[in-house]
Amino acid sequence: MVEIRLKKGKEKAVLQLHPWVFSGALDKIMGSPVNGEVVKVISANNEFLAYGYFNDQSRVAIRLLEWNEGVMIDEEWYAKKINAAISSRAQLLANAETNAYRLIFSEADFLPGLIVDKYADFLSVQILSSGIESAKSIIIRILCDTLQPKGIFDRSDATARTHEGITAENGLLWGEAPAEFIAVKENGITYHINIAEGQKSGFYCDQRDNRRILAEYAAGKSVLDCFSYSGGFSLNAFKNHAKEVFSVDSSALAIETLKQNIALNKFDQNIHTAIQSDVNKQLRAFKEEGKKFDIVVLDPPKYAPSRSALDRAARAYKDLNRLGLSLLESGGLLATFSCSGAVDIETFKQIIAWAALDAGKEVQVIKQFSQPEDHPVRLSFPEGEYLKGLLVRVV
Repeated sequence: MVEIRLKKGKEKAVLQLHPWVFSGALDKIMGSPVNGEVVKVISANNEFLAYGYFNDQSRVAIRLLEWNEGVMIDEEWYAKKINAAISSRAQLLANAETNAYRLIFSEADFLPGLIVDKYADFLSVQILSSGIESAKSIIIRILCDTLQPKGIFDRSDATARTHEGITAENGLLWGEAPAEFIAVKENGITYHINIAEGQKSGFYCDQRDNRRILAEYAAGKSVLDCFSYSGGFSLNAFKNHAKEVFSVDSSALAIETLKQNIALNKFDQNIHTAIQSDVNKQLRAFKEEGKKFDIVVLDPPKYAPSRSALDRAARAYKDLNRLGLSLLESGGLLATFSCSGAVDIETFKQIIAWAALDAGKEVQVIKQFSQPEDHPVRLSFPEGEYLKGLLVRVV
């Protein structure tokens, strides 16, 4: 096995069980590893530190897997990690109200670069590191043996693959191809989702708890759901007897899927308005016509994919939230989210404070949102805590 020695002092994060070793920490590569190969990481004193996937095209040169020198990274190792991840979600698996959730969450489940989502009887897989790509056949075999799904679909079309030097993939990996739309349940609501062409791996199951919590405020209220996608917040508002629901998304497929989901659940379409539009543009239009809402939901895409984009993202978040707040009167609620890992909760609070100031509003934070239990956060890897949100009330 190829050994890679770190520069003096660069072993600290490894000893603290952080799973990333950056390229600048490498001192000497003793061999010629191919990308995705498992290597042994040693200290400047030639002491064993960990095993990990090597990649010379990524800023993260080594993604660590195992800190016990006596353990082999073989098929048995993968089986133990996959089964441990699935077992930790036993409570979700037993929930008759929900059959859409994340089974494996990359570094959080000690499998860096592997995402597995379960949608009813199908699995949607994202392989985002060259190491997981090299072990793909082993992983698929274990998933088949353990879960016996109808089919496994590859949604490895994320930009993260380009940073690893691997091409995007989208297609059937095993078994039966999913229909264009398959039905899943979340919080007792039925959704039609598109695994092959939908956003992310087909659905945003990371907002499951937050949809349910926010819906508790929706009874008798006028709700605006921005970046609505297939209608998670909209449908939960319907279920909890909202007075009217407006859903805005730029995607025609998202709007069409949302309409199908409303009909699927037999909700009252007469109280719903679906708008295909750029959200910022539509918020300005609402402001110009003097439209007001009781609840505004802002769940935008990732504005800060890295720390280098943080300043630009902060301006985008501030402008978006300023517009959202302008549509609320005293007592109105803004549920606002960021899925950018580079934006921590304290930074996000400051951005919302700036937005409120620019909107001429005084606000109170009455609840903080986070990601659900199937998106766990290792304390040795705080970067895994990407989803955060605030429920603020205009006073």
